[in-house]
Amino acid sequence: MSELPTHTADLTSYVALGDSFTEGLNDPDPDGGFTGWADRLARLLAERRPRTDDGRYDFRYANLAVRGRLLDQVVAEQVPQIERMQPDLVSFCAGGNDILRPGSDPDEVAERFEAAAAQLRASAGTVLICTGFDTRDTPVLRHLRGKIATYNAHLRAIADRNGLAVVDIWALRAMRDRRAWSEDRLHLSPEGHQRVALHAGRALGLDVADPDAPWPPQLAHTPAELRRENLHWAREYLLPWVGRRLRGESSGDHVEAKRPELLPL
Repeated sequence: MSELPTHTADLTSYVALGDSFTEGLNDPDPDGGFTGWADRLARLLAERRPRTDDGRYDFRYANLAVRGRLLDQVVAEQVPQIERMQPDLVSFCAGGNDILRPGSDPDEVAERFEAAAAQLRASAGTVLICTGFDTRDTPVLRHLRGKIATYNAHLRAIADRNGLAVVDIWALRAMRDRRAWSEDRLHLSPEGHQRVALHAGRALGLDVADPDAPWPPQLAHTPAELRRENLHWAREYLLPWVGRRLRGESSGDHVEAKRPELLPL
């Protein structure tokens, strides 16, 4: 059974699995790609390890996540790599894209998720999973809040049954601030990714800053400004997102994993 490490410093390898959330959209890195919470968590873990003779940390990291992937795609493309890599830690955050699809059944998605989690725990020292976000303040997606809550309840039960670590993002109040989200309101901002990384670090027993620390004060938007923002968001992001789903397209078509092998940091 997967279980938390006695000492986080004992972790020497980490593989991240999932979709755009774990790939790191929209947290740009200096090379034109994306960083994201998983990369930031890997750095937190690596900094607790000694350095090797070449100056790198004695810690290896891979990120196999690809935007737009459904649960079955993650299971088919990414999960089998864990048996080969045998990491100390794997994060498995998937199923969110399935839940967003019309007609999806969170009970059925959870059954498939648990089967994959059981497969992972046989090859990884610790398996870390994430609940979904609370969408009550997000236009359109707020109507899916009940489905997301049901899926989250399943995920917590799956974690209890299988000895998995849980990053309870639903409970992270900082995510209810617009500054945690990028302009598309579907993906986190750099600061949002940082707070999730800290939250994940705490789930693994790291002594890190408070991910739920209050945001700095800011001026409130007027109702007219909020209406303009919502119209801009619907035109620039919501309608194209809906259109891709109606056409059966994915933002991850022809995209490959950004860090496909376990390499030192």
